[in-house]
Amino acid sequence: MKLFHVSEEDNIKIFHPRIPTRKDIVGSKDLVWAINEQCLPNFLTPRDCPRVTYYCNENTTIEDKKKYISSDSVEHVVIIEHNWFSIMKNTKLYLYEFDSTPFYLQDENAGYYVSEKPVEPVDKVVVTDLFEALFERNVEVRVTDNLWNISDEIQQTSFNWSMCRMGNAQPRV
Repeated sequence: MKLFHVSEEDNIKIFHPRIPTRKDIVGSKDLVWAINEQCLPNFLTPRDCPRVTYYCNENTTIEDKKKYISSDSVEHVVIIEHNWFSIMKNTKLYLYEFDSTPFYLQDENAGYYVSEKPVEPVDKVVVTDLFEALFERNVEVRVTDNLWNISDEIQQTSFNWSMCRMGNAQPRV
């Protein structure tokens, strides 16, 4: 299994465990975070870019696929707001790959794995075109003026979903 850490920093030699800063995660242990390859598209955006992402799973209904995915060949969608389009076009990301041995599953739906020990990357890939990186992974990319309606809708579907950096999204309308 491939595990990654996505960053806008190009010179990380070792990842040290740290207390999570997200309010929805209990911060009792220092951890190094990684994402599995299936959920990697959820992080192929600028770090602070608000986004709604979702992908098919074994329970995804045909009705949901028809309503929320534009092509039968696509199973993953990333939606960003208009004002992030040019930022995303001009952002470079670094994909740090890890040996999965020291990691354990933290959240299957989100694809999160964690290690309680420092981890050195085994590889680093530079991504200069985020849209192309998503298209190469057969991800449908959408751009909208506001994420809140689709965020509310997707949470009621049969997809696996993730809402990232929604505090940076345009206000609800």
